[in-house]
Amino acid sequence: MAIRDWPGADRPRERLLAQGAGALGDAELLAIFLRVGVRGMSAVDLARTLLAQFDHSLARLAAATPQELTRINGIGPAKAAQLVATLELARRGLREELRVRPALSAPTAVRDWLRLKLAALPHECFVALWLDAQNRLIADDELFRGSLTQTSVYPREVVKQALAKNAAAVILAHNHPSGVTEPSAADRLLTRNLKDALALVDVRLLDHFIVAGSAHPLSFAEQGWL
Repeated sequence: MAIRDWPGADRPRERLLAQGAGALGDAELLAIFLRVGVRGMSAVDLARTLLAQFDHSLARLAAATPQELTRINGIGPAKAAQLVATLELARRGLREELRVRPALSAPTAVRDWLRLKLAALPHECFVALWLDAQNRLIADDELFRGSLTQTSVYPREVVKQALAKNAAAVILAHNHPSGVTEPSAADRLLTRNLKDALALVDVRLLDHFIVAGSAHPLSFAEQGWL
């Protein structure tokens, strides 16, 4: 049944306008973007199919390329381009929030941005958010990229980048493609080494996040490991 034939109170767009976006599920929100379905499928059905193709993970959907999206019946090049553009705008919006607000006062924005950037990657990626003296974002860099099992991170290179950015502080993050946020012994040792190396040039390590799939990113600072 097409959405236009649903009772008004059940239609995603009408529910959003009446109750707010938070009242809708992922498929309903995506259906509003899609607007129409395909023969035999409503927009909500198509949205559910689209999410299923990416393991019901918004992070994996956010990382999808236009080519991957257009493999799904009902998603043409125009719709794929619109979706990719919309998700990129979400990433940029979160980055902008970090630029104008101290990172420590916007922990949700930090986590959301890191999940959009890292959660769906099939390889390990180590990134830095360079901050000024007021903990506002100066820049973000991908410092190292590795295999599925390890990433080589060199403290000397991290320190060089910190000096080049004239950073007063940094938030580090990397992903675990395995989907498990628990840090390894190597993760903990690396964090200690980086903290000590950065302290030599008066750059504070505020946090180190581990991002893994749809799990809540793990914060070293919140665990008391810094």
